[in-house]
Amino acid sequence: MKAVLFEQFGQPPKVQNVAEPAPAPGGVVIKVEATGLCRSDWHGWMGHDADITLPHVPGHELAGVIVAAGRLVTRWQAGDRVTVPFVGGCGRCFECTSGNHQVCEHQFQPGFTAWGSFAEYVAVDFADTNLVRLPDSMDFITAASLGCRFVTSFRAVVDQGRVKPGEWVAVHGCGGVGLSAIMIAAASGANAIAIDLSDEKLDFARKMGAVATINASRETDVVGAVRELTGGGAHLSLDALGHPVTCYNSIANLRRRGRHIQVGLMLGDHAEPKIPMGKVIAHELEILGSHGMQAFRYEAMMQMIEAGKLAPQLLIGKHISLDDAPAALMAMDRFEGLGISVVTRF
Repeated sequence: MKAVLFEQFGQPPKVQNVAEPAPAPGGVVIKVEATGLCRSDWHGWMGHDADITLPHVPGHELAGVIVAAGRLVTRWQAGDRVTVPFVGGCGRCFECTSGNHQVCEHQFQPGFTAWGSFAEYVAVDFADTNLVRLPDSMDFITAASLGCRFVTSFRAVVDQGRVKPGEWVAVHGCGGVGLSAIMIAAASGANAIAIDLSDEKLDFARKMGAVATINASRETDVVGAVRELTGGGAHLSLDALGHPVTCYNSIANLRRRGRHIQVGLMLGDHAEPKIPMGKVIAHELEILGSHGMQAFRYEAMMQMIEAGKLAPQLLIGKHISLDDAPAALMAMDRFEGLGISVVTRF
């Protein structure tokens, strides 16, 4: 099969012919019909993820059709249309049995712990625990766009952030994660403020439901601007980029007893950001991480999509081919373009 492969971190990946995967006893092989490009893939290619061993095939936002199932799989068969969270729980550890598959002690991550979906076929383990059946009304491209950014944002805003109607939600960074969070916050009845360096992305954020925008390339006091807009600070704030500046601002712009959710990855040189801990203590702020979403929580999100309250397809930008993927992956640190790029041609 064709796959995007890199043999050294930071060196250009290439489309090569590699052996097709076989299913594990509890896993399946999926024919990939669409797969999204995510900045997490860029971090992996740069060597920021200790789970990756070389050579490696990236890609973790996928949707497709099962072509083979292992002998222990009971819920799925060839022909089923599916997607999968980027974090797969083993289904047996303490975290999984408590319902927290997204922090499984033995997690399976296509594109990180195993070869991923920048390929014609991908093997996914722990299938009975992690696969999500696609509604007939949902196409593969939209389903692939959910895989990391949208579901991560859904859990960050709804589950971790506990968003309420009428609350102010500040979103720092208007890439795929940030735009998804804005749409989800708006659909939940909250007032979303979009913060970014690009007027183009901020204009798009308004289309996704933001009620106000702040261009951080011109505004010298982002924290003050958020506090002024909200009459005292955001109830909920997300760092959707993963940078020391956006992390600090997201915490500092909260009102008393506000909630900060760290969604953007903090890796490499950004792994240890400055935190205004005095304010965290004095104002009883909450600082929470958000790492994907469990397969069983997809149902609530899917219901909102089918009801028309959420429209993730609006976040899809470019449709590209597998041959285009290496260049697109290497360019992800430049934050170019709007929305999500999805590989749709193999």
